[in-house]
Amino acid sequence: MGTSDGPAVPQGRIRRTMPLAGFTARAVGGRMVAALREKAGDDGAVDRFHERTAERYAELLGQSKGVLMKAGQMLSIVDPGWAGGGALDAYQSALSQLQADAPPMDSDLARQVLHADLGRTTDEVFAEFTDEPMAAASIGQVHRAVLHDGREVAVKIQYPGVREAIRDDLANTELLATFLRLGSSLRTSVLRSDINKAAREVAARIAEEIDYRHEAANMAMFGELYRDHPFIRIPDVIPEASGDRVLTMTYLDGMDWATAQHADQELRNTWAEAILRFGTGSARHANLSHADPHPGNYRFGADGRVGFLDFGCVKVVSEGFRRDYIGTIRAVLDGRQQEMRARMISAGFITADSTLATDEIYQWWTEILHEWLAPQPVTYSQETAQRAVLGVLALAPDNPARQMSIPDDAVFMTRIGLNINTICARLGATLYTRSIQDDMDGVGEPTTPLGKQHHAWVRRRGLPYGLEPHGQP
Repeated sequence: MGTSDGPAVPQGRIRRTMPLAGFTARAVGGRMVAALREKAGDDGAVDRFHERTAERYAELLGQSKGVLMKAGQMLSIVDPGWAGGGALDAYQSALSQLQADAPPMDSDLARQVLHADLGRTTDEVFAEFTDEPMAAASIGQVHRAVLHDGREVAVKIQYPGVREAIRDDLANTELLATFLRLGSSLRTSVLRSDINKAAREVAARIAEEIDYRHEAANMAMFGELYRDHPFIRIPDVIPEASGDRVLTMTYLDGMDWATAQHADQELRNTWAEAILRFGTGSARHANLSHADPHPGNYRFGADGRVGFLDFGCVKVVSEGFRRDYIGTIRAVLDGRQQEMRARMISAGFITADSTLATDEIYQWWTEILHEWLAPQPVTYSQETAQRAVLGVLALAPDNPARQMSIPDDAVFMTRIGLNINTICARLGATLYTRSIQDDMDGVGEPTTPLGKQHHAWVRRRGLPYGLEPHGQP
């Protein structure tokens, strides 16, 4: 939504759902026809079908201007070119188009939104305000400004009408479910899951993301958790300059993603370890995770520190699931197959009467956790990213994950792991991944400089670690 005069958003539940439902039915039928043609000797028929369908897929989501566009962004993998090959690449490319910057709204309109929300003009709130936005995305855009006390800040301003459009879509429970059925049928991934339950989980995160007061609370929660951390930076919320549609935070300087990829390899290794520790560590110190690990949300410091932005999408899990999820991974790393199975049953990945062989599940996990089990150190690459994606999305016909369920709490945990793996690969990072995992789980002493700094900080703060029990943040 670039300006107030942008394209109209289709209104009404039926009008919003019917185009997607019709497309889903045609696409599923088209995929079956393409498969038959390929069996009859038409080489490439399936690939051509997926290329055409993916283009229409992106167009349909982009035109929705609401919850479908946001869901597509949430479910995209960081690098579509490394998604695993074949049809998956086409759909990840389609979803990645939705991550591109949106046309910014007019600066006068941005100032009007701020005035209406805060009850003060930009000149009254800020000593300086830059009309040209730093970034423009699907929900809002960000401007640089300076407070009257001299602090540099970033000001996120929500597009007028976007909250209403998304809330209307969220009230249409069938819309997201239809979208997820489409994604499942087109990608040919058949992990057993209740589509309606998955839709509710995605809807919950989207509803939170359009709530700037909720995001401000998330940012403050992470800021307190990582207070005085040696290499993880969280912006401070400026409450007096924030409201329902405006969120002001201290400005974090640093390199953007495009610049960071050209830094020296040693520095990129340090950034990758910081991202890995932040992405997995929050669930070890509290019951929450930053659920939007996209490189556009990072600021990379020349001193090795990483700043983390955008706390609209945060996942809070129950203590029981947290312990089972971390405990499952720990059991795999230590070769305790029976404990792995018991924890997966407790977490809801499989039922107690599942016919999946324990060894088969274990072998699946060893592919997912290859970097933790391989000879150390490990250099992340396109191959490591593809291995993780192919394993988790269960694209192979014999993948045991096709007989598993995805617990609600695991939907975004899976996304976090895949995206961080891809980010490490794009950085070409070489890491002692097993050692990092061991010290984060509290079963080994840190061996890396960042690990030693992190452990010293944990001890100073008196935080829980690894599988130590703790309550909600």
